[in-house]
Order: sequence, then C-alpha cells, then structure tokens
Amino acid sequence: MANAVYNAVGRRKGSVARVIISPGKGNIIINGKPFKEYICRESLAIVVTQPLDLTDQRESYNVTVNVKGGGLTGQAGAIRLGIARALNEVSDDFRSPLKAAGFLTRDSREVERKKYGQPGARKKFQFSKR
Repeated sequence: MANAVYNAVGRRKGSVARVIISPGKGNIIINGKPFKEYICRESLAIVVTQPLDLTDQRESYNVTVNVKGGGLTGQAGAIRLGIARALNEVSDDFRSPLKAAGFLTRDSREVERKKYGQPGARKKFQFSKR
C-alpha cells in the first residue's frame, strides 16, 4: 500500500468536501488553490489541519480537496471531517485519537428556515393587544 489513495466525504452546514489523501510531502490543495490562499483566516486554517496534526501526518500525505456550498466556516468544518475520515481509512491506529477529539462526528446543525408571516426563523412580530 505504498501508493494507496484514500477518499472521503465531509459535510458541515451547507458545505460538502470531497477529500483525497495520497502519500506525499504535506501539500494541501483546495479547489485548485494552495491551502493558505483559499482559507485566508488563521483560525480556519488551524481547524482544517487539526486531524493531520493530531496524528502527526502533516508532512506524510498530500491532501486534495474539492469543496462547494456554504461559507468558509462550513467549508473548513467539512474539510476537517473529510480529512479525519480519510485518515481513519489509512490506519485503524488513528481511529481512537480522532474519535476522542470528536473529529469523526458529523456536526448536524443546519440553519433553521424562515417561517411564513414572521421576520425570521424564531423571531415574531411584536404583539399588539389593541
């Protein structure tokens, strides 16, 4: 399995990330752009690389990602889940630290839809008795 390629899908909010991990020097490409160029916020860059840092595989694998939908935060969360799932396929030894850190759990929270006759999802117009 020297040249094995591992695929996984990650989802968060409205974002879907298809992640491909292959042995390499640690390059991360997101939608054809270098990782730091696509994800401009440092906090989100940390989120994306958390599974690789936890398993000490940052310089061992090249990561290629196609992500669409949602905003940058949702995309970063989707990429993190995809990378964690792909690393889980690489070795069973990675499963327990990834699981303990919560990286294999899909965050199912979605934006609640706006209701008819209301200004927002939960907000109501002010009640007037008279």
